[in-house]
Amino acid sequence: MDWLAGGDRTELATERIYAAAGESAALHGLDRLSIDDIAARVGCSRATVYRHVGGKRQLRDGVLARSIARIGAEVAAAVDGLDGEERVVQAILVSLTVIRADVVASTLLEVPPGTDNVNRSLLQSPRLAAAAAELSGLTVDDPTAAGWVVRVVLALLFWPIGDAAAEEAVVRRFVAPTMAP
Repeated sequence: MDWLAGGDRTELATERIYAAAGESAALHGLDRLSIDDIAARVGCSRATVYRHVGGKRQLRDGVLARSIARIGAEVAAAVDGLDGEERVVQAILVSLTVIRADVVASTLLEVPPGTDNVNRSLLQSPRLAAAAAELSGLTVDDPTAAGWVVRVVLALLFWPIGDAAAEEAVVRRFVAPTMAP
């Protein structure tokens, strides 16, 4: 049977490749994605993977982008209708919960920050900072504040405080008062 039966062949191939890459990333981490492994998981050739998603870097970036989109959608739903300090607090706390539960994003937590290209790119990503600004209700024209929200979330992910109540107390006391729009 044709592995691309039942719809737009390009779209089906791309989605199946990214699904296989997400599974592989969950097992081995984003930095250890292998075109050979992805092709074997999908049941296609390496050339097909390259044709539909590009090389390893594009594959990794696409898997990460899909994960970030899922996380962003969940956080956006949770903070809908909130504003001010409460929106900042909830955006950070929900982000922590959702990222920890996401099979791709959680693999990033297994490597100490700053030791791989993925973590470095997270800190420098203007798209991630823009998403943090939007989800927190901060103005987009303040990249420093948005970058700070990203750093707070990453710090709490890599060095959790103990439990959700303690994290919430820290965010409410030290972050929210300085970040409220």
